Amino acid sequence: MNKIIGIICSVIFFTSCTKRNMVDGPDDFDVTVERLTYKAGDTVKYNFSGNPENIVFWSGAEGNNYANRNRTEIEGNSLILDFKSFSQMGEVDQSSIKLLISNNFNGKYDPENVKAATWTDITNRAVWSSGADQTPSGNITLDEFTTGNKSIALAFRYITTVVKPITTQNRWVIRSFDLNSVSPAGKSNAVLSMGTAGWASFNYSGDSTFWTISATQLISMRNTTHLDDDWAVTKQVRPNAVSPDKGITLKNITRKITEYKTTYNEPGEYKVVFEATNARIKETKKHLKEFTITVEP
Repeated sequence: MNKIIGIICSVIFFTSCTKRNMVDGPDDFDVTVERLTYKAGDTVKYNFSGNPENIVFWSGAEGNNYANRNRTEIEGNSLILDFKSFSQMGEVDQSSIKLLISNNFNGKYDPENVKAATWTDITNRAVWSSGADQTPSGNITLDEFTTGNKSIALAFRYITTVVKPITTQNRWVIRSFDLNSVSPAGKSNAVLSMGTAGWASFNYSGDSTFWTISATQLISMRNTTHLDDDWAVTKQVRPNAVSPDKGITLKNITRKITEYKTTYNEPGEYKVVFEATNARIKETKKHLKEFTITVEP
């Protein structure tokens, strides 16, 4: 008899646990909106029916796009570098400055590992100062170095081949430095700037001369007794890396809502998604409601 009772209790317990782990889909969730076309600045009101446990809103605006929820890499952007240089003091010597880029630097910032990396010389892509201050380099496109979401590091190298008296040896000043990711629509996002590049300075020749680094500029040091070979290297970055877009949580299991209001200030077409979910430990069921909202000027 006790054995039968034990079996019955086990069945009841198992059935109870199974029911607790079962989840019904939020299929009764629905969203309505008064119209699909608005003027910039208008209030858009969404009305809800049903009561899912969770609702997440994706407006379709930048950073809040459902299609980009798993995106970790930007595609189609161009990587553009520009800087301003000054060949200061002494004779102008454009052969003494180099611009380098590496895809395989291992990120260990010591003289041995910096030199061990493969550095591509892209000096001839830039316009350099011939004695004038604030000489623009022009826009330097670096797209071929970003395929496959690769990491990059950039370096300025000051290297001399002849020891010159201090009155004739020039020095280089990098007045500005901007590395930007530019979308096909022309929207620019900063990847590195002079103040955020994380510069590290290395000396390979020249009686301990180094680049002088500040938040606003780089200055090479001159040497009258030894040949110079000094590097200023940026931190490593993955310029096409991007954080996945995030939705806005409107509801969790503890609350109920019947409407949501939002505003679009920029004209355009927005793919709106409401993501309703019910969840248990082992299972989540999802239901989407989608709209295309057009915002006119």
